[in-house]
Amino acid sequence: MTALPLTTLPAGAVRPTLRTHREGPVLTVELNTPEQGNTVTDALLDDLLAVLQDQDPAVRVLVLTGRGDDFCLGGDRGESARHLAHDPTGSAIRMSGAKARRVCEALTSNPAVTIARVHGKAIGAGFALALACDLRVGSEDATFRLPELALGLPTAWGGLLPRLINEIGAARVREIVLTGRAITAAEAQSLSILQKVVPAHELDAAVAAWARPIVRRPQAALRVTKTLLNSLSAASRLADVSALDAELMAAVLTESHHALGTG
Repeated sequence: MTALPLTTLPAGAVRPTLRTHREGPVLTVELNTPEQGNTVTDALLDDLLAVLQDQDPAVRVLVLTGRGDDFCLGGDRGESARHLAHDPTGSAIRMSGAKARRVCEALTSNPAVTIARVHGKAIGAGFALALACDLRVGSEDATFRLPELALGLPTAWGGLLPRLINEIGAARVREIVLTGRAITAAEAQSLSILQKVVPAHELDAAVAAWARPIVRRPQAALRVTKTLLNSLSAASRLADVSALDAELMAAVLTESHHALGTG
């Protein structure tokens, strides 16, 4: 795997939508718009891509978390509406969807082990960001939900569906997507959406307990093992059509926009 460019990112660095903190080989990336529930915007996707593309190859563990009460409340519906008002053809929606896919793939294929540290709500796109990580630990109050269908949207963001089906099975995914119900932390662990659940005050300790042995692993062996795991997982997703996510989202949103405009 090609090493990513060296970054000069200082500890505590702040981007418009993110805060980052580096402790040796561990890089923490914190979604940093708590007043909006850390909703996913184009600006946040741009910032995440910039951090992931400029990542120091010496980073062995990347922790993704959110500031405030919730991990991430999903996509910014207001921004999507503004995109459609400006361009009813949906080209901006397609561009945003393509960015989402690149971000999730960058988390999954990252040469470092990625850990999602989840608290509060992880909804829609927030669920997808967490699921794109190798390891996922949640607080006891963490919940997951996919409300897209109730909002008139397809569940098509960042390759979420094939990842989720691969992790927990098609029958369970069908029920979760069609009902849009919330999944508690305990159920999420039983489904392998989370691999560990702890009290909120123990989240950092749980992340550290995973990170400690990982950072001691020989870097080449760690990188190759991650590549093997990803390759074997991808082999079971031969029908992965998530490359169409952006097109599907744009098609549904533009059709709804036109229907509202002519109704």
